[in-house]
Amino acid sequence: MGKGERLVPDETTHLRWHLAETEAGVGSDPTGNPRSNTVFTNGSMRLLVYAPRGEDLQTPHDQDEIYVIQTGSGWFVNGDDRHEFGPGDALFVHAGVEHRFEEFTDDLSMWVVFWGPDGGE
Repeated sequence: MGKGERLVPDETTHLRWHLAETEAGVGSDPTGNPRSNTVFTNGSMRLLVYAPRGEDLQTPHDQDEIYVIQTGSGWFVNGDDRHEFGPGDALFVHAGVEHRFEEFTDDLSMWVVFWGPDGGE
């Protein structure tokens, strides 16, 4: 699969990904800051790899989402809550809620799953 390609399965497709391999396709923002790469889509669901560097500048999303931390640690702000996170943690964010990663290590990388209708379920 080339950089930027997305896999869309049919009923016979069985797919498996490894974060270290898919992280190589993580894109950059205009300043060259690595951000995310969509790996897979199916209906309303999208699977991404996200690896912010320096500062997390994301804004609220239209869909519900889950982050599954692979590497790195730091603090996660989710609405009015702020808590530590590390490898193996799963973080849920309702659609439309302000959230961001703060004071995170340089090796932060994670899976991100978006799904459902705009506005969340």
